[in-house]
Amino acid sequence: MSDPHEVLRTVFGYDAFRGDQEQIVRQVIDGGDALVLMPTGGGKSLCYQVPALVRDGCAVVVSPLIALMADQVGALQQLGVRAAYLNSTQSFPERIAVEEAYLADELDLLYIAPERLSQPQMREFLSRGKLSLIAIDEAHCVSQWGHDFRPDYLALGELAEIWPDVPRIALTATATDRTRREIVDRLHLGGAEQFVSSFDRPNISYRIEAKDRVAGQLLDFIKTEGFDDGVPLTGIVYALSRKSVEKYAKYLSDNGIDAMPYHAGLPAEERAATLRRFLAEDGTVVVATIAFGMGIDKPDVRFVAHVDLPKSVEGYYQETGRAGRDGLPSVAWMAYGLADVVQQRRMIDMSDGDQTHKMAQGRLLDAMLALCETATCRRVQLLRYFGQEIAPCGNCDTCLSPPATWDGTVAAQKVLSTVWRLDREYNGQRYGAGHLVDILLGKSNARIQQLGHEQLSTFGIGTELDQTGWRGVIRQLIAQGFLAPHGEYGVLTLTEASGSVLRGDTTVTFREEAKRVRSSAGRQAKRAATDLSECDGEVFEALRSWRTSVARELGAPPYTVFNNNTLEEIAQRRPVDLDALLDVSGVGQGKLAKYGDAVLEVLTEFR
Repeated sequence: MSDPHEVLRTVFGYDAFRGDQEQIVRQVIDGGDALVLMPTGGGKSLCYQVPALVRDGCAVVVSPLIALMADQVGALQQLGVRAAYLNSTQSFPERIAVEEAYLADELDLLYIAPERLSQPQMREFLSRGKLSLIAIDEAHCVSQWGHDFRPDYLALGELAEIWPDVPRIALTATATDRTRREIVDRLHLGGAEQFVSSFDRPNISYRIEAKDRVAGQLLDFIKTEGFDDGVPLTGIVYALSRKSVEKYAKYLSDNGIDAMPYHAGLPAEERAATLRRFLAEDGTVVVATIAFGMGIDKPDVRFVAHVDLPKSVEGYYQETGRAGRDGLPSVAWMAYGLADVVQQRRMIDMSDGDQTHKMAQGRLLDAMLALCETATCRRVQLLRYFGQEIAPCGNCDTCLSPPATWDGTVAAQKVLSTVWRLDREYNGQRYGAGHLVDILLGKSNARIQQLGHEQLSTFGIGTELDQTGWRGVIRQLIAQGFLAPHGEYGVLTLTEASGSVLRGDTTVTFREEAKRVRSSAGRQAKRAATDLSECDGEVFEALRSWRTSVARELGAPPYTVFNNNTLEEIAQRRPVDLDALLDVSGVGQGKLAKYGDAVLEVLTEFR
């Protein structure tokens, strides 16, 4: 087919492109390069899939997600698209069959991992066929300043010289101006048209709170936000370490949540089984390291939770963006504490990078801290990081329950003075937050007595706050750049900005801990969904039951058959023949041929 609108309608079942999609599609069809920044759920895939079906030859899609290639290709095959993949999970006969299909011009899209595409023999093989375009998905992986660097992406810049006449399109959901410039430079996309969509995901409500027995906080959040009238919702919980992943998964399971761990240290068979369950079933919760989730096209993830502080705003945005891809209300919840900050600083200090790299990583962490500690709209702060200005959203915790602020100058001076006096009066001694708090509260424990710190003039001058209050003060001083964790043990030191506070030249304002905001994602999603009557709701549930059975037989995720929005429209319109069913958004010719008669049969029960 030569008309992209015809492809969009007959193959994918949509009447019109969204946002910049049509311009991007035209750019690539006409042979031009493109760099596409579009939020998760914004329809990036169509930007190369439609041109792949219009242009002659086969499109190569570079994807870092070997574990998901089978599902990505399966979803396209459901639409009648000639798609395949080449990766290490296949047997030798399977790879030969795919290679023969490519050389025979029997494929429209071929998915390949960057590691394989960097091999000379693979490039020589592809040169024997006809390439229509090259799509580089998750292009931020090329950036050494980003949150997901993959060294094999660096070699993809060579593709411009190997196939100069083949258009290339690089796509990502997250990139600051600096990361974008690096993508352009490393992938040799200097002449590419750049398309930058809004980063805003208005359906996601952002919640961030201080850690206070985080396992219990997480469980409370899931029990409050993760159920709809007693029915569990799908969610992802992120933790930084494998040990934490297993600990939280067990804790949730022991408390009645269907939770599964996922990290690189688990057997491949267990990871694959977890991924299959997550994609195919409703109401499962995966507790994972950040390796999980990239490229997963599951539309109905209702919440994403973080029990550890992410390393960067880019990483946080990418991970939270896996919630609510269907556009319905979802929640991004995070708990973080002072220990997270100290741990992240220590990891930066002990990394193998040079000083420039460490400084860059420090700035990423500073931006993440600023998001956590802001007393203003989370969404405004988040989007400002990506260079976008919006009005306060009215949908995050700081908008729904604005935190009170207080003049913390005197409290800040007490902390900074304690650090300064320890350094000056005790031969450069430095300590962590816990020891500083003990001094301020006047706790005459064995360690304080042994070190002689009862003699400090600041000993016991901080009884106006409790331990939690002082730790919050220290955390916010770090976030505002007046204190800095240092070294392997995260001891606290003064910064260049500390002096102005100690002299009284700078006023320090702290936020009080915001009240916890609760509103069930399930109930919100239900209200925001198409307003189905009781009768239409029965039709929808019957269609969902049919979809589940079909998906189980195929061994495929249910949403690859039809998504919920399509089923809702079918339930409302109740088409009586195949032509009427084809008018429903999300029903293309391929799915009409496969499932049309079965859908009409389900509907006959309600006529």
